[in-house]
Amino acid sequence: MSKSGDKLILKAIRREPVPRRPLWIMRQAGRYLPEYRKLRAKHAFKELATSAELATEVTLLPFERYPFDAAIVFADIMSPLPALGIEFDFAPGPIVAEPIRSAADVGRLPEPDLDKLAPEVIAALQATRRALPEETALLGFCGAPWTLAAYLVEGRGVKDFPTLRAFAAAEPEALGALMAKLSELMAQYLIRQHQAGADAVQIFDSWAGVLALKPWEALIRPHLESLLTTVGKAGVPRILFLQNAPHLMEAYASLPCEVLACDWRVDITALQARHGATHAVQGNIDPAILLGGAKVTRAAAERLLADVEPTGHIVNLGHGILPGTPLESVDALVEAVHNERF
Repeated sequence: MSKSGDKLILKAIRREPVPRRPLWIMRQAGRYLPEYRKLRAKHAFKELATSAELATEVTLLPFERYPFDAAIVFADIMSPLPALGIEFDFAPGPIVAEPIRSAADVGRLPEPDLDKLAPEVIAALQATRRALPEETALLGFCGAPWTLAAYLVEGRGVKDFPTLRAFAAAEPEALGALMAKLSELMAQYLIRQHQAGADAVQIFDSWAGVLALKPWEALIRPHLESLLTTVGKAGVPRILFLQNAPHLMEAYASLPCEVLACDWRVDITALQARHGATHAVQGNIDPAILLGGAKVTRAAAERLLADVEPTGHIVNLGHGILPGTPLESVDALVEAVHNERF
């Protein structure tokens, strides 16, 4: 097998034996790093995310301090949406200029312009791949169709997305048409990321938890399944991350993906016991624990390593690392994982 296939995280994704578990952290290039804060003092978030050169610099920042096993390209889940003519800004989260509120709004969306499908992200992936050591994996990502629809319909991130849920009830066919467009576009986006050097991709479904299982089955499953199937047929390893929806975990486990990534609310040991024969698992230390310092972080990491079988386990947090996290906590997490030997 090629050296590319021997990357630690790819072996874990395939549930093969590893000398130690791989580790990366969601938002690992973010605000807990003083180097990132210095860049943000000079550049707005949108400027960082839309410049291939700056995005590459940010993607690589954590590797000046930590030997993570994967880099994840610095971008935003909204980055590919200009291909659908969507205009947005950040304040600090996504703000959509013209929210989608009707079937007519969905019908006015143009056919995707693939030349505008986040070319800066593709360029950043290519540049990052050239800069990374060969043994370090590179990850791409996208927002899941429902999570993207949440921002497009609501117009911004709000608690429980009531306008989105109302739209789903009043205009289910229009929502389905929007979700289909997003599913097709995200599939092409992830495949292009893979072609640009991403070894695997993560699909973030951050807002699925606002639905119960029955409406999830009707509104979300068909489109998420279509996205994952298309990406899988292209040979791209898929990590599916579900946030704040333990009641949907079993439904997500039935979708086509290689890795089930869960937040800290999920019992990852039980998840692995149920699905470890067919899926790798990723996670899931509560990111708030790291705010408590190195000692409690090390203890949490050691508990995770003791409770979860090493084969097919990628160590990560249960959500993005928090801005106030002490650097010593990340050091302790890295040490705990790197000191494990089988």
